[in-house]
Amino acid sequence: MLSLIMELSISEILLCLLSVLLCLTYLWRTQSFLPPGPAGLPIIGNLHQLDKNAPFTSLLKLSEAHGPVLTVYLGPQRVVVLVGYEAVKEALVDQADDFSGRGPVPFLMRATRGYGLAISNGERWRQLRRFTLTTLRDFGMGRKGMEEWIQEEGNHLVARIKSNKAAPFDPTYYLSCSVSNVICCLVFGQRFSYDDEDFLLLLQSISKTVRFFSSAWGQLYNIFPRLMEWMPGQHHTAFARIERVRDFTMMKIKEHQETLDPASPRDYIDCFLNRLSQEKHSPTTEFHYDNLVSTVLNLFLAGTETTSSTIRYALSVLIKYPKIQEAMQKEIDGVVGPTRSPTMEDRKSLPFTDAVLHEIQRFMDIVPMGLPHFALKDITFRGFTIPKNTLIIPLLHSVLKEDKMWATPWSFNPQHFLDENGKFKNNPAFLPFSAGKRSCVGESLARMELFVFLVSLLKAFTFSCAGGPESIQLKAEYSSFANVPRRYSIIATPRWE
Repeated sequence: MLSLIMELSISEILLCLLSVLLCLTYLWRTQSFLPPGPAGLPIIGNLHQLDKNAPFTSLLKLSEAHGPVLTVYLGPQRVVVLVGYEAVKEALVDQADDFSGRGPVPFLMRATRGYGLAISNGERWRQLRRFTLTTLRDFGMGRKGMEEWIQEEGNHLVARIKSNKAAPFDPTYYLSCSVSNVICCLVFGQRFSYDDEDFLLLLQSISKTVRFFSSAWGQLYNIFPRLMEWMPGQHHTAFARIERVRDFTMMKIKEHQETLDPASPRDYIDCFLNRLSQEKHSPTTEFHYDNLVSTVLNLFLAGTETTSSTIRYALSVLIKYPKIQEAMQKEIDGVVGPTRSPTMEDRKSLPFTDAVLHEIQRFMDIVPMGLPHFALKDITFRGFTIPKNTLIIPLLHSVLKEDKMWATPWSFNPQHFLDENGKFKNNPAFLPFSAGKRSCVGESLARMELFVFLVSLLKAFTFSCAGGPESIQLKAEYSSFANVPRRYSIIATPRWE
């Protein structure tokens, strides 16, 4: 009996050793073909080599030594970073299927409970993205299209700013209201008053959540989520704010359920509820309540803060460079005039204005590291192996500020988007909305809002501040996930009686 036990034990030991050897061989083969990168430390990886206030600048610096495709470790998480236009384009566009995975960012996973469009993969992502793009496009071409909604909201914004009578004011709330009202019309079928206190609290929650997510503390949560859950800190307050926005979303869905007319959908929620009803017996459907709540949350959050922050940053740029503001106004006056609302058709006749708006987005660099992608399987890329479950960061900062793609990448220069005849010209490295299959689903809406809102504002006002142009700093207040612009009290002087 003893010899049998010993035999079995030796067999088990040999089996274990063989298994370990096979695993080590696999890991060695996989790791040996990883892109190069700096040596890391136990537990923290390469965190000590990154600027906590602007990690993307450190990644760009590391690429100088290790190349445009490099491996770093953010704590225990293996990350492959893609640097420069060629590497980002080759991955996200040329190998779009391989790089279509979305990283399971812990903060977003908890905020959405793993559901919805932004954080999903596979069949869930395909179904929700196709439906969302189709539905938003349909409402944009409906009886009251997106452009008309934005024009109407632009008129509300101009009227509200005029009521300040050229007194200094912080434009943050007004811009958040206007931009959010556009997405609210699409998703909820209604707009909200600028005096609605509940709406104001929601917008404040969204703004503070983005600021937290872009802080060092927010990024620390993404790297060590289990540890952070046990610790006190700002992340608990951030999640409480998200729950308030979630409660609002669920209340609106309930109102839609009670008043739904399947034959006449009013907005995105109605269309989703119709699809949910049609596919309620399908075992493979992704049209269910949890995905509805989280996708609406995705659209509401993303459709509010990024665009309103870009417009706020644009006003700072125009105050910083009054001659550029004056040249835009001269061009706008000659095409749009003082009375009618601007249309997207006007953009063709406003090349300088269009160039400035593009340069604002390039220079602001609103999401410098993009939303992380994820290797859903082993990926072969440029002779390297990116193992399954690797986080992938397309460093959009490196694309928007790349020397060989831009004449003066670190200076604000509208000539980047103008040819020798003063006509607008695009640049393939203009990727503020990312690229490929995971590019921003609301890109066309955001482009329309930026153009119509800013032209409406410049048509109506000249912008300045008490401290003069030299008091404006264009460097972001927070720089991590997002470059969050600084807040200023500005003066809007009416141009027409």
